[in-house]
Amino acid sequence: MMARTGLVILEEDHASFVAVLDELLEESNARFIFLLDKNGQQIARSGDLGEGDPTALASLAAGNVAATEGLAQLIGESEFSTLFHEGERDSLHISLISNKIILLIIFDEHSSLGLVRLRVKQRLQELANVVQIVLTRDNGGVAAMTAAALGDITDEDIDALFG
Repeated sequence: MMARTGLVILEEDHASFVAVLDELLEESNARFIFLLDKNGQQIARSGDLGEGDPTALASLAAGNVAATEGLAQLIGESEFSTLFHEGERDSLHISLISNKIILLIIFDEHSSLGLVRLRVKQRLQELANVVQIVLTRDNGGVAAMTAAALGDITDEDIDALFG
């Protein structure tokens, strides 16, 4: 189980996210796909980032989304749900899911913006469905189970582990 900024992502949620990302990666000929929360915390990923720093990429992508939300508000829009950055070799496609989750896709000359946009549009509802499950789950019950499990750990257990 992975907790991220109020989101409680269970193993089955993660597996569902990864299954959709793997299909999207193959269908879009992308290099790498990241699913992040709006604070830049990784939820799931697929593909090969190569030498890139995933933590820096996630943080900068979340910052980019936050800055773009500010720009949208300045001109009277509620949001820009899709962003695109074209580079000489690689390009980025960023989408918001349920206004809570960031989908970041890195693709190169083996794909095209049109193909990525089409495949994202086809898979966005599947991702939104999993996000909705995560958002509507009784996280209080999950938190109570976690607290109960941690309550069984003693100082001696911790000393034995690190001693």
